[in-house]
Amino acid sequence: MNKYITEFIGTFFLVLTVGTCIVSPAAGVIAPLAIGSVLMVMIYAGGHISGGHYNPAVTVAVTLRGRCSAVDAVIYIIAQLVAAVAAAGVVHYLKGAAPAFTGESPYTLWQMLVAEFIFTFALAYVVLNVATAKANAGNSYFGLAIGFTVLAGAFAVGPISGGAFNPAVAAGAFMLGLIPGHVTFLDYAITELVAGALAAGVFRLLNPQDP
Repeated sequence: MNKYITEFIGTFFLVLTVGTCIVSPAAGVIAPLAIGSVLMVMIYAGGHISGGHYNPAVTVAVTLRGRCSAVDAVIYIIAQLVAAVAAAGVVHYLKGAAPAFTGESPYTLWQMLVAEFIFTFALAYVVLNVATAKANAGNSYFGLAIGFTVLAGAFAVGPISGGAFNPAVAAGAFMLGLIPGHVTFLDYAITELVAGALAAGVFRLLNPQDP
């Protein structure tokens, strides 16, 4: 039970930070720094208990890599999505509804999905290599590497797709009206989960000695 609670807490604070930063105009261009930082500290806080996934796409990647059971994966994903809904509710209570997208996005659906796919893959690939690879066992930088991957992705493609890279974050964003109307939650969720699965496949291909 401890690991499921840990996944809830970490995902809650991640989605809460994303929501408050994006809804608040004061966050400006430094929002990705806050988001990457909260992910980093929550990974350090809970990584030793649950692995610090806080992301269904990462859970899929770690499961396919063989470091998470199917039962744990299902419960992790449920905890992550429930946490996202709870966090979105808190953001709405604290800040009200202030959608970042007030009109039509200048980007097409496919541009947004490609952006989400690329950096969700990068995030899952980094997680697998820094947090599950035997060669990097016991390192002290895994949280920093993962947080900075999200930071880089948010700066690079955040203006295109919103920079979710996480179905739980996407769920919270959709609840808060932060994603353009021509995109659905399933568009993002499926894209991100496929990216996580591909990252697991690439990791296994490149690390055949690390089953």
